[in-house]
Formats: sequence, C-alpha cells, structure tokens
Amino acid sequence: MASIITQAKRDELTRRMEKLGIRDEDLVERFVKGSGKGGQKVNKTSSCVYLFHEPTGVEIKCQQERSQALNRFFARRELCDRIEEKIRGEKSARQQEREKVRRQKRRRSRKQKARMLDDKRKHSEKKSRRRSVSPDG
Repeated sequence: MASIITQAKRDELTRRMEKLGIRDEDLVERFVKGSGKGGQKVNKTSSCVYLFHEPTGVEIKCQQERSQALNRFFARRELCDRIEEKIRGEKSARQQEREKVRRQKRRRSRKQKARMLDDKRKHSEKKSRRRSVSPDG
C-alpha cells in the first residue's frame, strides 16, 4: 500500500515538532498489536503506535489506520496537538464535549430534584391563576 502522506505534510510536521521543542530522542516509540474491531489483521500485526514524550509525560496510542507508517504520522501529529494544548492551557474541543456529556448524564442530587419540582409546582400555580373566571362560579 502506497503511503498517502505527501512529503510536504511530513516536512510540515517536522517543522511543527521543532517549533514545539519535540525531539525524536525524547520520544519512546513502541509498536503494539491493536485492540478492538478489525478482526484478524488487528490481532496479528503490530501496526498500533504507542508514543510517550518523556519531558511532558504525554502518551499517545494510535491505531487509526492499518498501516504502521500512517499511524506513526498520526501519532506524532496528535502529540503536537496535545502539547500545544498544554502550552496554551486550553481544553480541546473533544475534551470539552466529553465533559459536557458527563455533566448531562450525571444524576441530580435530591436537593436539586426537590428545587426543580418546587419550581415546576409554582409555575403551574402561576399559570392556573391566569385562567379565566367562569361566569357561574
């Protein structure tokens, strides 16, 4: 399978790594057998790339593609993204999305439920007082 990544993209990634101060000597790179769906190919080949950047402690595990070379490229790109986020001190959009889902799934406390039901009851009473008065009553 021919590599999809152009030389320009490789050079751009190399420049980005230099700019962030990521050196190949600081990386621990291992190739491991992947997990999850993919069947026999995943179970037999060590195409999953594990990267560890020692100075920052950032770990990356990438098995997006079947090709080891592609996974190496994507793992390095993900490493750059994570280190940039650490430098800027921002949370990634993906992490923010995860936190949002976690907040939505979290159960309400007893006090929150009671307050919510009380507000609903008050709102219902307010609306029932708006009803027109019947002429015979």
